[in-house]
Amino acid sequence: MYFPFLKTYFYRPKLEKTMLVRLFNENPNPREIRKVVDVLRGGGVIVYPTDTVYGLGCDITNQKAVEKVARYKGIQVEKSNFSFICSDFSHLSDYTKPIPNHIFKLIRKNLPGPFTFILEANNKVPKYFKGKKKTVGIRIPDNNIIREIVRELGNPILSSSVHDDDEILEYTTDPELIYEKFADVADLVIDGGYGELVPSTIIDCTTDEPTITRQGKGELEY
Repeated sequence: MYFPFLKTYFYRPKLEKTMLVRLFNENPNPREIRKVVDVLRGGGVIVYPTDTVYGLGCDITNQKAVEKVARYKGIQVEKSNFSFICSDFSHLSDYTKPIPNHIFKLIRKNLPGPFTFILEANNKVPKYFKGKKKTVGIRIPDNNIIREIVRELGNPILSSSVHDDDEILEYTTDPELIYEKFADVADLVIDGGYGELVPSTIIDCTTDEPTITRQGKGELEY
């Protein structure tokens, strides 16, 4: 259940205006990338483009920022299905248990791309994410903007899709409308062009045979 009055209480007890940063996927400006990373390192929440829908997220190592995103989504962190946005494959070994060879080949074949792979989490995943869960969702989007941000930050950021209140359109695609909507939630919104209407495809890789649990954008290559 959504209570609009709670939003003001929880989310912007500050006076400064939400920043809007425009970045181009083909060649993200390094100075603007560092500006975004400074916000993340300061515990800020950002809205960012991916190769599918826009995402709402923060530095996964900042518990207060993670909890702020969870409150906005109306869920508990340990019961959430947040994924991690990674810049490259090195983060796989950082946050997941050893991956079977055939699963790793599948991941390498399809990433970067519009896919979320559910893998077994290791002890490096912050405890506040895990609860009773033993898995973590990993994304490496085919989007230079968010990958450069994660690379500069040095660790993954939280991934949660930006939804729309519209009864027909599930996701907001216009960066200017996203900026207006999230002005009281996010500290910074990135305008990376129009987003997609279709989310990522989710593949559960925690059993011997990978299973598609949500068909979204992209066709998985085996």
